[in-house]
Amino acid sequence: MYRKILFMVICYQFLVSAISVRAAEEEITSPISFDIQLLNWNTINEMIPRYSKFTIIDIETKKQFKVQRRAGSQHADVQPLSVKDTKIMKEIYDGKWSWRRRAILIMVDDQLFAASMHGMPHGAGALNNDFPGHFCVHFLGSTTHKTEKMDFSHKLMVYKAAGHLKEYLEQMNPSEVAKAYTAGLKEKDTTILRYISTKQEWWTALEPIKNIKINRLQEPDHQQFEQVLQIDLPIDWNIYVKNEKPKSINKELVIIRSSPLEPWKVKVEEPLF
Repeated sequence: MYRKILFMVICYQFLVSAISVRAAEEEITSPISFDIQLLNWNTINEMIPRYSKFTIIDIETKKQFKVQRRAGSQHADVQPLSVKDTKIMKEIYDGKWSWRRRAILIMVDDQLFAASMHGMPHGAGALNNDFPGHFCVHFLGSTTHKTEKMDFSHKLMVYKAAGHLKEYLEQMNPSEVAKAYTAGLKEKDTTILRYISTKQEWWTALEPIKNIKINRLQEPDHQQFEQVLQIDLPIDWNIYVKNEKPKSINKELVIIRSSPLEPWKVKVEEPLF
């Protein structure tokens, strides 16, 4: 029994170390696929029943905190377990609650599962934790209450947590690439944007963006982009920038690839909007 516990501790330390190294390289912020399971919501739902407790590990900061599932049928509605856990969660979001999606792992006993969370308290809360409500944790196949579909940003973050983001993005068609690019801007996620675009330095460009939504995206017929190396996609965005009024932007995204066998990327030209 002692040897088993010691082995689990060593494995966990190795996992955290791997996350730290990759984050420092700024090439990919998801950990190696060591012991990380990408499971469907229907399976996870049974593994973390109501009132169960588990640990959340943030992929980018490596910080971890404990939570309790309180409700949720289409995804997990959870709350930080204590005041200390709420403080750690708020630190992960740079001291401000946010709807931004983040790639996370959840640790249940000795198992790790890929997931995604946002950081905005809402609804009811029941624990003495200084957290005014609950927040949502999504897994592959989780859906939202409003749409009964999986939130696209959450989906990208789940794949990121599992270490499969690059592979997932490389399989996308041009219109899907445009949606992933928009999600990367919205969530201020440099990993998504580096994979999906020709631009590699993103920190300065993302800082003023508060939110961005697609109003309209012209999706070409599949045969249109089967053999070509460039597609110009008209897109309408609603953009919210710090200290500015919301504005609508009409733009043509240039989606390119070097050959029919290579993945599509957004050709980024300045200014972004």
